[in-house]
Amino acid sequence: MEAEGSVAAASAAPMWGELRYSGELASFLAYSTLRPPRRRADALPVLLVPGFMAGDASLGVMRRWLRRRGHPVAMSGMRANVDCAERTLGGLERQLAQLADASGRRVAVIGQSRGGALARALAVRQPDSVCSLVMLGSPVRDSLAVSAPVLRTVRFVARLGDLGVPGVFSTRCGEGDCCEVFRDQLAAPLAGWIDAVAVYSRSDAIVDWRACLDPHAQAVEIDSSHCGMSVHPGVYRTLSRTLDRAEAASAAQAEAS
Repeated sequence: MEAEGSVAAASAAPMWGELRYSGELASFLAYSTLRPPRRRADALPVLLVPGFMAGDASLGVMRRWLRRRGHPVAMSGMRANVDCAERTLGGLERQLAQLADASGRRVAVIGQSRGGALARALAVRQPDSVCSLVMLGSPVRDSLAVSAPVLRTVRFVARLGDLGVPGVFSTRCGEGDCCEVFRDQLAAPLAGWIDAVAVYSRSDAIVDWRACLDPHAQAVEIDSSHCGMSVHPGVYRTLSRTLDRAEAASAAQAEAS
């Protein structure tokens, strides 16, 4: 749990909007132009980070799409994204370093919801290993700018952490010094070479879209549910453009050196 930030009056869209996920998945599967026609020899490595309460399986569709494009893909190793941000980032830093070392290239980091906030902090901590950052419905301006049911869940998980349940965050993560550095990194500037994109939806029923407007990232609006961002055609068009830009920049840098 992270402390409240700059979004004063959090309000998400009606919760029934999250029922759109099945339709969004069907639309993605039917959208043939999103199927990469060939594997790309220059495809950058990618690290995927799932959202709150979710695990790596939640990004399975995206992982398969990226691999069809030719990207080496690493997952976070999470079964459920509920641990202390600092502990989680320690593991993500190791994953990032292994992926960057194996490829000899900077990595594109993609995170959904809380995963996007963790991805952003990772990019601030390890800028030399990151070339691009994509945040999907990530409330980086105010981690608690979420719907009332989700906020109750966050507080319940924090109480479990307070009671000593292992592997979950506690109240101290949001209000004490435990994750103070992480909270600061949600607003810190990003390295100039990191191509950062913040995807948001005004029909997001989980996160207040205003909390996703990172001033250091390009904002891209889509019409999607919160959970459906990982299978929304608009997200994949954005990913294609972002990854293409990062690959072009990587190739130019290689030629210059």
